[in-house]
Amino acid sequence: MNPIQQCDPNSFIARAFCEGGWVMYIIGVFAILTVILVVERLMKLNSLLVNKREFTDNIYRLVINGDIRQAISHCDSRPSPLTNTVKAGLVQALNKRPDEEIQVAMDAAVMREMPKVEGMTAFLAVFGNVAVLAGLLGTIIGMIGSFRAVAEADNATKAQLLSQGISHALNCTAIGLLVAIVAIVSYGVFQHQIQKTENEVIEKSMSLLNLVVANREKIKD
Repeated sequence: MNPIQQCDPNSFIARAFCEGGWVMYIIGVFAILTVILVVERLMKLNSLLVNKREFTDNIYRLVINGDIRQAISHCDSRPSPLTNTVKAGLVQALNKRPDEEIQVAMDAAVMREMPKVEGMTAFLAVFGNVAVLAGLLGTIIGMIGSFRAVAEADNATKAQLLSQGISHALNCTAIGLLVAIVAIVSYGVFQHQIQKTENEVIEKSMSLLNLVVANREKIKD
């Protein structure tokens, strides 16, 4: 039985895989990797979220009262890039280190924490590009096979062979572009969120430094 006849004619994806040839399996692998990475990034970024207004209000109140140890404990209760960066500065303030050392500690914390936020997001762009290239490869293979078959076939079967080759080519192109669109759009969304998180961490760390400097005399041992 022809494999194409075994496909579900009502399912575009299933029929595309049947008609697209072996290149479709390459595209399928990158489609699966894209879905896995998108889900992993969503879960990871969600786990790093904190209520920024509530957190900053509590930290600022504790710093103004000079209760740095309690502020550090508050950061420990909800680990995230923001809280870990703030904690790094608070530890230096508790040790009565100069302002420059507090800033250096928070800058170092930002450099440690941001890779956790970024994770493997960059691979989404790679997956998108590879999916497009794989789709192009399938298209070329389909067209080559189509014209080769037409050249060697009799007049009665030329039209059928030509249509099968073109179907092969267009299915690879369509699925490759579909995977690429999902991967690249997801990459753009995650990059925006990553940059937003980095900007917020830097802004809050600078605000904390200014607050600590203004309330150094209140810090309790």
